[in-house]
Amino acid sequence: MSDLQWVAACGVDDIEEEDVIRFDHGDRTFAIYRTDKGDWHASDGYCTHERFHLSNGLVMGSVIECPKHNGRFDIVTGAAKRAPVCVDLKKYPVKIEGDTVYIRI
Repeated sequence: MSDLQWVAACGVDDIEEEDVIRFDHGDRTFAIYRTDKGDWHASDGYCTHERFHLSNGLVMGSVIECPKHNGRFDIVTGAAKRAPVCVDLKKYPVKIEGDTVYIRI
């Protein structure tokens, strides 16, 4: 039996295309993204370089740029794309039901 659960993170209208918001659940922080194509993704909410909130970053297509040192991650895969980041982001499944965005954590 899995301990993973679907958690309501936000409303679909809470995030514009090419944007990101912060979602806190328990003692964890996540980032919820919407790409320029309208696709939804979720990852850990902190940059893997210096633990800065990605929700303050800039989404460009399917890339998030950390606001502290401008490292970049691929939103779709979580892959580190530009120094100084070199550790990938942990990703989480996303589903939309009605007007609600859920992530599986």
